[in-house]
Amino acid sequence: MNHSHEATERLGALGSGLWPVAIGAAARLSGVSAKMVRHYEALGLLPPVARTDGGYRQYVQADVRTLQFIKRARELGFSMAEIAELVDLWNNRKRASASVKRIAQRHVDDLTQRIEAMQAMQRTLLVLLEHCCGDERPDCPILEDLAGACCQMA
Repeated sequence: MNHSHEATERLGALGSGLWPVAIGAAARLSGVSAKMVRHYEALGLLPPVARTDGGYRQYVQADVRTLQFIKRARELGFSMAEIAELVDLWNNRKRASASVKRIAQRHVDDLTQRIEAMQAMQRTLLVLLEHCCGDERPDCPILEDLAGACCQMA
């Protein structure tokens, strides 16, 4: 799926004369809820946005692109701290791509560890399922394992 192409189409459909937009339009265009737009703004992931005389937020095309960037980074499982670093690097035209790669590699390493841990949990549960009769008897190796039956004192 080409996320950047979809994002460009959504933004391009507005034309340059319709900016700035209110929070609802920014949310729709970016695929992020208005609540999350405010949250990202509060975290400093978006620069302070202009406001109307009535206090309504006004988002420019760059803000919506940043929201799309944040959304995609969240879809890939980056933490908010990592996203903050990535947004800063994205906005810094003098960045070294090595910095971006380091963050992405660290994230891949973390994902690999989490996947391995989940696979170990899955293997353990499959073994427990094999040993559980799942019938009317009260004996249950799953509950015994959860209760630490292997380590009980005699």
